Amino acid sequence: MPTIVVAAGSIDADGRVMMQRRPAGKAHAGLWEFPGGKVEVGEAPSEALVRELREELGIVVDVTSQCSIDFAATEHVILLLFACRCWQGDMIASAADELRWAVPAYLAELPMPPLDVALVQRMLDQRRLDRFTL
Repeated sequence: MPTIVVAAGSIDADGRVMMQRRPAGKAHAGLWEFPGGKVEVGEAPSEALVRELREELGIVVDVTSQCSIDFAATEHVILLLFACRCWQGDMIASAADELRWAVPAYLAELPMPPLDVALVQRMLDQRRLDRFTL
């Protein structure tokens, strides 16, 4: 059974998306990704995203403020991407080397893990990067 991973396209007032760079010693170290993490057994994806954003960015997100955008998958991993425009707190890089706000149109220029690349590329191909700015 594949691992389910949730990630957030946290969007600021200027329409930029928060990205984090994976730290040394982890798979895909040095690559940029949407913040998130694995869904635990018995946990709903939306609840997992709330937990992961609290752990990784130090922010509080309400389940109702999330909007599912897309997914990408391999045989072993399913990555569910959500948009998130509302949160409480200031973002900190507690699980990453660096945080960066990125304009959606330039996301493809960041080196990313394969599933993040697939999501961004599909949105570019289908001209759906505006989904981040809804």
